[in-house]
Amino acid sequence: MALLVALFGEGKNLNSLQMGMRAIAVFFATLVLIRISGRRSFGQRSPFDYVVAVLLGATLSRVIVGASPAVPTLVAALAIVLIHRALAWACVRSRKLEVLVVGVERELFRDGQFNEKEMSAALITRADILEAVRCEIGTRDLSTLRSANLERNGEISLIRKKADASGP
Repeated sequence: MALLVALFGEGKNLNSLQMGMRAIAVFFATLVLIRISGRRSFGQRSPFDYVVAVLLGATLSRVIVGASPAVPTLVAALAIVLIHRALAWACVRSRKLEVLVVGVERELFRDGQFNEKEMSAALITRADILEAVRCEIGTRDLSTLRSANLERNGEISLIRKKADASGP
């Protein structure tokens, strides 16, 4: 026990070695928690998934600096991960809950027309859509674009019109 206190310290009066040891321990604890949470938390991110990332960072940093006791703080982090996992599981089984928690995609542009209602609801401007077209397609010309959608992860996806098959 005395060795653990010497390595990890107690309370808020920590030296550099103790903070470093806590950082290493929290790194591996976080890795385990992320593995429990699953690929979804840090792969295809939605606002729902960012909540876990932000809360884990905020919660686990308190262990490193000694602002909170280690074991209860790790239990709190585990609770956050398990809530996320349970909600993700429930969202797979309930479309209504999925829409409530994760959101829906929005069609912002279709066949030459901007959908101002959807753009306003998503707080997306024409400039945002035009930027996505320039970055993804490499043009300013919207005539090649069939639609632009705001996906649930916050990215704008673009669907091009099909090439005319009757050409030479």
